[in-house]
Amino acid sequence: MDFLGTPEGQLFIAVAVGLVGVGAAYFLLSSKKPKVCLDPDNFKDFKLVKKTQLSHNVAKFRFALPMPTSVLGLPIGQHISCKGKDSQGEDVIKPYTPTTLDSDVGYFELVIKMYPQGRMSHHFREMHEGEYLAIKGPKGRFKYQPNQVRAFGMIAGGSGITPMFQVARAVLENPSDKTKIHLIYANVTLDDILLKDELDNLARTYPDTFRIYYVLNQPPETWEGGVGFVSKEMIQAHLPPPASDIQMLRCGPPPMNKAMAAHLDALGYSSETQFQF
Repeated sequence: MDFLGTPEGQLFIAVAVGLVGVGAAYFLLSSKKPKVCLDPDNFKDFKLVKKTQLSHNVAKFRFALPMPTSVLGLPIGQHISCKGKDSQGEDVIKPYTPTTLDSDVGYFELVIKMYPQGRMSHHFREMHEGEYLAIKGPKGRFKYQPNQVRAFGMIAGGSGITPMFQVARAVLENPSDKTKIHLIYANVTLDDILLKDELDNLARTYPDTFRIYYVLNQPPETWEGGVGFVSKEMIQAHLPPPASDIQMLRCGPPPMNKAMAAHLDALGYSSETQFQF
């Protein structure tokens, strides 16, 4: 006990108290990590807080997470399963990729193109703010770490842009990720291009690391992009050439995916460097 009354003893007590304080602070900070909301095995309901019509058949849906600090918990390039009712009142489940990342805390967003005969399209078309959507996840085989590859070559068609946009955002918004992104995005008309403002903004903000080439089957009179279907020549001109340190991603309607796989094979891209969402 005499030791505690000496200057050395008092210093010992101060250091001990300080270490306890540091440990308590660390515990409190670590306990405040954002809560992950996704459940891979069970559907959970999320409230639609804002529905924004972007065109006659495209809308952006914002869903609230339980807490302002909550995150969805979706790995880069993976998707969620959404459950709803078709026009006959029957359950339907379809995969979608949010356009938001876990850096967007407290909410997640889906940009949905609603087709006239689409079963899940009917559910989204009829949704109103205040209603709930059942989702579960994450789902998908895509795995990515920063600087995993030197460059991504992306080919997207229609609503297939959503996983590409998610991956591009994750790469470009990470200052330590030096991966370059080259994207070919195909649609029928100019009005069909989803997320065009956001994509153009990425191209302006990151001119050295993000490049996009639009292709339209029915272009307007004044059009500087590609015309028709995505060809081998377009891929050669706008995407990185075959190499072991690049990865080619594709996502679009089944006929397009099949045609793009054939193009990539013919151009010498190995199967190991190709991935289809």
